[in-house]
Amino acid sequence: MGQGSSGAHSAPSAPPAPRAGMRERIGRLVREVAKFGAVGGAGVLVNLLVFNLVRHTTDLQVVRASIIATIVAIVFNYVGFRYFTYRDRDKSGQTREMSLFLLFSAVGLVIENGVLYTATYGFGWDSPLQSNIFKFLGIGIGTLFRFWSYRSWVFRTLPAREPVTRAETFLEPEHPAAVTRANGASAVRR
Repeated sequence: MGQGSSGAHSAPSAPPAPRAGMRERIGRLVREVAKFGAVGGAGVLVNLLVFNLVRHTTDLQVVRASIIATIVAIVFNYVGFRYFTYRDRDKSGQTREMSLFLLFSAVGLVIENGVLYTATYGFGWDSPLQSNIFKFLGIGIGTLFRFWSYRSWVFRTLPAREPVTRAETFLEPEHPAAVTRANGASAVRR
């Protein structure tokens, strides 16, 4: 018999790790997209409700009413993203996070309202139905940009923790100085 020809003498192989890791990453991405979509969907409703409320109760021009609605939705979305969608993300640099969130939200605001502006003043499509359609279209295009920028730059993932290989390694102190201090403290108590 040749070596390894029957396969009876070889050890059972474990499932390939990259495949399992890929499934896990895809699962995390799906959950993230679902949470982002839930907060974003509620933000779209807030945006459209405020837009129509301001548009129909004031004499503001369409794009100005839209900008007000977008700002209200940005505040709503920040709270939802920080405390629901990305609550497990790094919270150490909240000033940086808020600055980047506002920067990318401002770019999203320009994208969103640029679509409405072009439809309203470029093509003359400014009936209430047309305004809502192009407002919604602008929100959709802006959302694609926001999803990418928020997850890439604003709400960064925490570094992965290394798994503990043995229980003994978990109990070992991280720094030799900690051992010295611990031994010195126990010697003084004796």
